[in-house]
Amino acid sequence: MTRRQALTPIAIALGLAISSPGAFAADSDSQAADMQLLAAKQIFDTSNLDTQVSACHNLNTFVNTKWVAANPIPDDHTRWGSFNMLAEKSLEDQHTIVKKAAAEADKADAGSIKAKIGHLYQSGMDVEAIDEAGYQPIEPRLKQIAAIDNRRELSHYLTQAFAAGQGQVFALDASPDYKNATRVIAYAYQGGLGLPTPKYYTDKDYAKQRAAYVDYMTTLFKLTGESDAKAAADAKQAMAFETELAKHSLSRVAMRDPKNQYHFVSLDEANKATPNFDWKAFFVAQGADIKKGFSLSEPKFFAEFNKLLGNAPLDQWRAYLRFHTIDDAAPLLSTPFNEAHFAFYGTTLNGQPKQKPRWKQALDAVNSAMGQALGQLYVADYFPPEAKARAQQMVANIRAALKTRIQNNDWMSEKTKDKALDKWSKFLPKIGYPEHWRSWKGLNISADDFYGNMERAAEFNHAYEMAYVGQPRDRQRWGMTPQTVNAYYNPTDNTINFPAAILQPPFFYAHGDDAVNYGGIGAVIGHESSHGYDDQGSQFDGDGNQVNWWTAADRKAFDARTQKLVDQFNQYTPIPGKPQLHVNGKLTLGENIADLDGLTLAYDALQTALAHNPKEAHMKIDGYTEDQRFFMSWARVWRGHSREKALEVQLNSDPHSPMSFRAIGAPSNMPAFAKAFDCKPGDAMVRPKNKRVEIW
Repeated sequence: MTRRQALTPIAIALGLAISSPGAFAADSDSQAADMQLLAAKQIFDTSNLDTQVSACHNLNTFVNTKWVAANPIPDDHTRWGSFNMLAEKSLEDQHTIVKKAAAEADKADAGSIKAKIGHLYQSGMDVEAIDEAGYQPIEPRLKQIAAIDNRRELSHYLTQAFAAGQGQVFALDASPDYKNATRVIAYAYQGGLGLPTPKYYTDKDYAKQRAAYVDYMTTLFKLTGESDAKAAADAKQAMAFETELAKHSLSRVAMRDPKNQYHFVSLDEANKATPNFDWKAFFVAQGADIKKGFSLSEPKFFAEFNKLLGNAPLDQWRAYLRFHTIDDAAPLLSTPFNEAHFAFYGTTLNGQPKQKPRWKQALDAVNSAMGQALGQLYVADYFPPEAKARAQQMVANIRAALKTRIQNNDWMSEKTKDKALDKWSKFLPKIGYPEHWRSWKGLNISADDFYGNMERAAEFNHAYEMAYVGQPRDRQRWGMTPQTVNAYYNPTDNTINFPAAILQPPFFYAHGDDAVNYGGIGAVIGHESSHGYDDQGSQFDGDGNQVNWWTAADRKAFDARTQKLVDQFNQYTPIPGKPQLHVNGKLTLGENIADLDGLTLAYDALQTALAHNPKEAHMKIDGYTEDQRFFMSWARVWRGHSREKALEVQLNSDPHSPMSFRAIGAPSNMPAFAKAFDCKPGDAMVRPKNKRVEIW
């Protein structure tokens, strides 16, 4: 599951009985019962199990290895597994929608989202027109950069580029204030790098990637008409500039700390911190109502930004801005630009042999520009109301298990428990899609201007975000589209969010047995709920404010328990022959906590459901008990494999652990798993008591 990397970046009635959507009913009709049993058998295909391997030795190998061997990674993917397969289904569903919209766009109501999406997709599929345009769509911006002749013009260009949705050097968004979450403020973050993390610019292990990046820069410069010598010189300049930014950028681990994500300043204070850049003029141009101030989130980075504004040669600035303008646009430009972009980011960095087919690229563009609008059409066709109702019941069940866990916790004081329960009572679950859809009025989309469409959409969406600054927080806003196969927790509004597309097999089955559903979507729901109490989420209260609601002793106990999880994941080395490339337990801590606690909550909820349905509790399906099927279902969620290069990038930059370790990491800490499979002390999947992790 995923959250925003930078934290931005309706209490359900208590005492609700734990029921089970999709549970076997106690039915006296034996024929109906037989049909239910048959459905449950078909839901989990036990022929994929490697029965030559004990689940007690490696649950992932037992459940997934045969499937992985029989399902190679498609050439247009860097990884392949359960999430990818469901994402492909979502893409196919979306493809059906956009093709129909394109066919009917000219007849649709002018200004309707159906017409806009149809024309946008049409324009993205018109490769002939895109190729004919070459790089002409970005020539005006390249000329603007070339005309920068002094520091004042440089600052003005940066300001206007952001206002057009083309911001560079740093990142900008609108989110609730960490210290007063009822209001929305602007956040300026470090950014401006093209390689995965800052260490790619300095560590000797990544010299090849740096050289390939400079070659890619050179290629793009030459594609816009520069001579070989000029292109090579500009690439060298751009790389030197980025390297300075990287040296003053925080690591991914440091960026996970909320204290490094928030630094509130007034406009006067900001201008004093960066005297070479006028933040007052900047935010006026963005149309943002700054009021008392904003977050200049990483002071060290912005001090370097100010220094570069004052001292870096203008030639260097122009090379950097020119490169990122071309690079940002490359996927939307003619074939040589598109292919060069893929060759570096897809193949060189991530090992992907083949680019996505054109229809997927065009669909990516639609999602980037008008994702929520496409989501509105998606849920109308693919997310029936009854699916939402079932998901809401599952959320209620898991939440009840979480409350019980907090109440029965034996290492936390009553004072801190009360605060934890207060936060629990203020959780807002959001299922499927927004209650209110945003307006797309004012966004002009044409059937024959792909880059222009994307450019106008970028400006339109930036203005939409900046208009949120200074407004009251809206807890009903979504950070993901309904067609996204993912879920997330947002600490500044204390919401758990489950897009429609993930509420499908293999995570959720309308007619599945409880074990498979709780091991799948139940654990996903538990995962997102647990993020409210992980190492980051636990620094925010139920109202979304970053405040310390812990006693010193309780926080110390929490940190001691989570450190065991850091130590556990630090030992995992996914790439044979490269032991130095291990999972970063600190970087992945939040997700690993959520996996462990989420699976624990889902197991608790399953036991309550089975207590209400004794017939199912004692039933074996394909020879496996419900407890065994629960853990097998969890492992199947993380079924999959990755290309080695993509895995290396993930280890360096992604707060999620590799799939194979997510399958085994949480269960190995749970006595319930050992009991389910009759594992013994000393088995690889049974962690010694002194190393076993239990948090909530």
